[in-house]
Formats: sequence, C-alpha cells, structure tokens
Amino acid sequence: MTPRTRRETVAGPAGRLECAVDAPEGEPHGFAIVCHPHPQFGGTMDNKVVQTIARAVVQVGWTSVRFNFRGIGASEGAWDEGRGELDDAQAVLDAYRAGEMRGRRFLLGGFSFGGWIASALADRLPEADKAVRVVLVGPSSEKHRLPALRAGTVVVHGESDDVVPLAATLDWARPLALPVIVLPGVGHFFHGRIALLKAVLVQQLLDLA
Repeated sequence: MTPRTRRETVAGPAGRLECAVDAPEGEPHGFAIVCHPHPQFGGTMDNKVVQTIARAVVQVGWTSVRFNFRGIGASEGAWDEGRGELDDAQAVLDAYRAGEMRGRRFLLGGFSFGGWIASALADRLPEADKAVRVVLVGPSSEKHRLPALRAGTVVVHGESDDVVPLAATLDWARPLALPVIVLPGVGHFFHGRIALLKAVLVQQLLDLA
C-alpha cells in the first residue's frame, strides 16, 4: 500500500495466513483488522476498497492489518463457505493481540463479504471484549445474515450498488437504528469515488484519534 507496508504471515486454523501491516507515524492508538471481499470472486487484501479502509485507519493514527483468507495469495488452506474464513479473521485478531498489539484497542472492518465476516466476528466476541468500532463498507447484507451490532457502527453503502442492493442494508440497519451513509450514484466497487470513500471514513473515525 505504501513503502511502510510490512508483509508477514501468522498461524491460522488451516495454515499460515498472509498479512499486510501498515503503521501510522508515531505510536498507534490501536489497530484494525480489515477483511476483504469474497474469495471466490477475486477478493483479496489488495482490493482497492480494502486498501482505502486501511488508509483511512492509518490516517487517524491506527495500525491497519489486512489479510488474505485461506487459499488466497500466500495464505494456506481452501475455501470453507464462510465458516473457516470467520475463523481466519479470529486467528489474525488473536495473533496480533497476543503479539505486538498486546493491550491495545482494536477496530474491525471489511468490504462486501469481508463486511459480513467483520460483523460476525464482532458479534462472536464476548461483551467485555468488543471492538471499539466496526466499519462496514457495502456489507453483504442480502446473501448473509448480518448480526445486530452496537451503536457507533460505521456503515457506508453506494446508492447504485448492483451487487448488494442498498435496500438490503437499510432493511438490516433500520430496526437497529443504525445510520447508513449513502454515497449518491456510487456502485459496489466505488469506481471513481475512492477518494470520497476515504474522506467519509476518516471523518467517521476522527473521534478515535
């Protein structure tokens, strides 16, 4: 992502998982685990929306940890219909919390399928051990059942998303009273609107700096 990007692997439930770590200048406020889109449809940790989430996190002073799900890039293992991928995300979070990020606050974020995984991981964690913020961009709210998430969750969706209908995300968010930031005329992959997406995410995360 930048010259400061560090690539490394951590132990996962199906083998080693490839990670990309981006750190801010100075001491980080905490770290974020960022999950990528569907592995069977070309999703990787180098997806431009995933990198945009990472850049926003770094800009507000947090370390970003992106990773490839099992079977993608240098990550070992094979597609496991979401079950194993959720375990991968848990393993990456646990690895950094037990290592260099021990004792630090953490965020969870993701795009599309990765948004569903991030939300499922947030829901899986015990109440006393929750992420301080969950960031979902174009989350897979139609094909997957997103859990109820706490107030403060950041949800950004394109008005013209042709992969995940905006209506599906609104239907999920409405009973939870969660705001959804809608970018007018924007599709699922935020073509031509990446800078806008980053600006919106930075604004939403400034209070964590």
